[in-house]
Amino acid sequence: MIISDKSPATKRAEFRKALNTGKLLQFPGAYNPMVAMLIQQTGFDGVYVSGAVMANSLGLPDIGMTTLTEVSQTASSIARVTDLPTIMDIDTGFGETMSVARTIKELIYLGMAGCHIEDQVNPKRCGHLDNKELVSTSDMVKKVKAAAEAKTDPNFLLIARTDARGVEGLDKAIDRAKAYVDAGADMIFPEAMANESEFDAFRKAINVPLLANMTEFGKSKLLTKSELEGLGYNLVIYPVTTQRLAMYAVEQGLNAIKKDGTQESMLDKMQTRSRLYEVLSYEDYNTFDSSLYNFKLGEKQ
Repeated sequence: MIISDKSPATKRAEFRKALNTGKLLQFPGAYNPMVAMLIQQTGFDGVYVSGAVMANSLGLPDIGMTTLTEVSQTASSIARVTDLPTIMDIDTGFGETMSVARTIKELIYLGMAGCHIEDQVNPKRCGHLDNKELVSTSDMVKKVKAAAEAKTDPNFLLIARTDARGVEGLDKAIDRAKAYVDAGADMIFPEAMANESEFDAFRKAINVPLLANMTEFGKSKLLTKSELEGLGYNLVIYPVTTQRLAMYAVEQGLNAIKKDGTQESMLDKMQTRSRLYEVLSYEDYNTFDSSLYNFKLGEKQ
């Protein structure tokens, strides 16, 4: 209630322990704190905060226009309301090595359990689009080293994402990933794999935990949890799913109001007031002030 009673350090330690079990951890994306609360209540393992989602929420495309201040404030507000570990996208790190180091320190201070940094040139683009440009392996290695050395909590998970598959090919992407591990990455995120055999090739070549991105309408087939477990992956993110679901519903609702002059036809597609209050644990706030929760709601409210 209000914010999680579990400390960020505890969340990070528990996250590391969960990674060591060999179980595939599922991290749906949250576009606001209330979605993170639902993710926990539904029984998932953690929360993911997508750079694309944060940019989209500001009315911007996913091309690296957001700032460290914008994304860290958003991610922190999401992380604080849940007992689950939260990992986030930091795009290309918001600058060169010194800025990357600052980013890592800020995120640890703000309660994040981990983040991923990618090897694209800034301005970047969505990992499932064509014509991406990469920084050199040596430049990315410098960023990964800076990030690793900046960690003030060894349990903070530093994830290196490589977008090289669509630019240089699978073998070069694996070579880059190995260099990033040597530089201090705790996990590798191979972006935009074409099929299961490519996911499998990364697992056979890389000896640290691996992250799979199951984003809709992209270059990768949407593999099931059991399929990813069979491939030996450790963590899967569903980065934009909740935002896409929400925006589709919002668009339908707005069209209904425009057409009918009322939202009446959409009521059965809405979260009720009573369900909203359940998610928020509204009644629990009565412990502090009995004047807050002194009403009754009908079943359909």
